Amino acid sequence: MKKDIQFILKSYLFWRFGTIIIAVLSVRLVPLLGENFFGGKLVNYLNNPLVWGWSNFDGEHFTSIALYGYKNLQQFYFPLYPLLIRFVSALFGQELINYVWSGIFISNIALLLALFGLYKLARLDYSEKISKLTVILILFFPTSFYFGAVYTESLFLALAVWSFYLFRKNEFLLASILAMFASGSRAVGITLLPAFLIGMFVNQKPLKRDLLSLFLIPIGLLSYIYYLIINWGGPIKLYRAYTLFGEQRADHVVLLPQVFYRYIVKIIPNLTWDYFPFVFTVLLEMATGTLFLYLIIISIRKIRWDYWIFSVLGYLIPTISGSFSSMPRYVILLFPMFFFLAQTFSKMKKSLVVGIFVVMSIILFIAQSLFLRGYFIS
Repeated sequence: MKKDIQFILKSYLFWRFGTIIIAVLSVRLVPLLGENFFGGKLVNYLNNPLVWGWSNFDGEHFTSIALYGYKNLQQFYFPLYPLLIRFVSALFGQELINYVWSGIFISNIALLLALFGLYKLARLDYSEKISKLTVILILFFPTSFYFGAVYTESLFLALAVWSFYLFRKNEFLLASILAMFASGSRAVGITLLPAFLIGMFVNQKPLKRDLLSLFLIPIGLLSYIYYLIINWGGPIKLYRAYTLFGEQRADHVVLLPQVFYRYIVKIIPNLTWDYFPFVFTVLLEMATGTLFLYLIIISIRKIRWDYWIFSVLGYLIPTISGSFSSMPRYVILLFPMFFFLAQTFSKMKKSLVVGIFVVMSIILFIAQSLFLRGYFIS
């Protein structure tokens, strides 16, 4: 156990040190896009970009919700994370910078918990080598920097991983409680319900009380929907707010083949190729969407059914608005695919694996640098 904790801590510290180095270099190498999306006023960002840059884009909304409550068009952001920010910031003061620091603190603590849970969950089925490789892969993924930002990625991953771990240990009530909080942090948390139901019926004959405990899971989502009904007229606000973030998103359900068609026929051929940040983002979206669809297809019957269902639904739900926008960020939550990737990597030649990690590191460097300087990445 002590060696496992040391491995997690060393992996986290190496990743955190790397993201700090990238942040320092980005300030020197990448010009600012504009005056918006820095979590606060431009003057705050210019005075301390290494802090305010981590509250960019969605982070700006989470800190605003924590400080002022919900405003119009912020209904897409689920309440658990900003509530935690408000609670932690109350210990340090009401200045905006304390809300940013609170979000960064929560995300990093949640990441440590998520990595430890991910390793323990992997060890239930895989060797020590594959389990460690899973942790390394998720930290080297090109959008892993979001785990340290004022975003919900770390929190959701920790809740999802530990709920699965408790589920695997037949602690169904505790697993459902954590999954309930997961569904209160992101809409995709609801996918834990069908995943656990499938897991129960495939692997054992469930008891009635175990089945009933799973219906705690939607309470997080339903509670937020109830809040929307009382304060904003209904849950349709949530979907409308989502479709307004990015012109690629449609205001109706779009099937996955249509999403690929839009990218291949309409978006990519019409790119302005001399504007690198936008080209980089679109190609990263398309590559990520394609890679993880491929992984989901070839992993069928090679991983547990509950893992596979969680991954399929977690992949499909963000695409229903017709875009892979933010997909590079969403896929880092599909941890079963990283189990599968680790198995695949363990069979490759060492030189090939090293080459892939080098490429991933370069993309991570570019993606994080652009994000911290105000360019939308995911």
